[in-house]
Amino acid sequence: MTTDTAVPARPPVRPAGYGVVRVGRRAGFLLHRRAALVSLGLAVLLAALSVAYLCVGESFVAPGEVVKVVLGQPSPDELVVGTLRLPRLVVGLLVGLAFGVAGALIQTVARNPLASPDIIGISQGAGALTVGAMTFGVTSYTLLPYLSVLGGVAAAALVYVFAWRGGLHATRFVLIGIGFAVALRSVTTLFLTKGDYLVAQQAQIWMTGSLNGRGWTEAAPIGWTLLVLLPAVLWAARAQRTVSMDDDTATALGVRLGRVRLGLVALGVILASVATGTAGPVDFVALLAPQIARRTTRTAQIPLLCSALLGAIVVVLGDLLARRLFSPTELPVGVLTAAVGAPYLIWLIIRGHGGRSGGTA
Repeated sequence: MTTDTAVPARPPVRPAGYGVVRVGRRAGFLLHRRAALVSLGLAVLLAALSVAYLCVGESFVAPGEVVKVVLGQPSPDELVVGTLRLPRLVVGLLVGLAFGVAGALIQTVARNPLASPDIIGISQGAGALTVGAMTFGVTSYTLLPYLSVLGGVAAAALVYVFAWRGGLHATRFVLIGIGFAVALRSVTTLFLTKGDYLVAQQAQIWMTGSLNGRGWTEAAPIGWTLLVLLPAVLWAARAQRTVSMDDDTATALGVRLGRVRLGLVALGVILASVATGTAGPVDFVALLAPQIARRTTRTAQIPLLCSALLGAIVVVLGDLLARRLFSPTELPVGVLTAAVGAPYLIWLIIRGHGGRSGGTA
């Protein structure tokens, strides 16, 4: 007579660098230690940068007075800080957050650091429809973000359809996206030449990517969009892990890769398009933030929180420098981000990073 010997269950293997954060007795989730520390450091840096942004301008405001205004306490600097600088800062933060997450999602799906919304035609599609609407008299900054979403989604759909050949090849996806970006820029230029001179000037300023004149009216649409999409972003942070796996491994685990990838791309397109409609095409933020986040955290996939915080840091710091470097002349923030992003793009191409992930995405 034989007896079955119970084999003790082995605890699940924990990935290197991760720790378990317990929520109650049974629930918990994995947390990458280095990514958590980097996120904390970036949050502190962003908070300090935001205070500096509110302090520095044509007139300097003491940090104590800035804190009073932010907390809603009476202050003689209420007009300068609360009315002029704070709304612009909030818009910059929201735009940077959206661009950072959008770039991370699209680069994750394409497995290519060049697959940024402003490189593969998404921002150009959003910009073309927005400039076209402005040419025909639509100048409401409340309505423009929604038109940008339509333009960005349409451009992304075209790139996706033309790049699909029994699968989404990463290099083909980027190259076709670059082609659409050039074509859509030509369409935008056509709108500028056909429109009214004053409207064309306004559209041209918008195309450089600027936070000048932005306030609570412009912050509301993108703020509500980010709030509504927060559950989808939390899902995306988890879904990234499956997309980063080998296709055969993910399929064996029962993951429907096609649906997951489509969901991640759709979320990234919406975020990038809303950000473009709010501040114009602030180039290279969505390209820089995810790659810096991945290099600082050394994670297998791009961490969304770090990418979002870095996107906000790049936009806010760029706008602060744009306001003060050549004072009293104020530059669009897109000029500063392009000045940093363009050399980085050239470096990526020279190093061949753009073609490293040439497999099916």
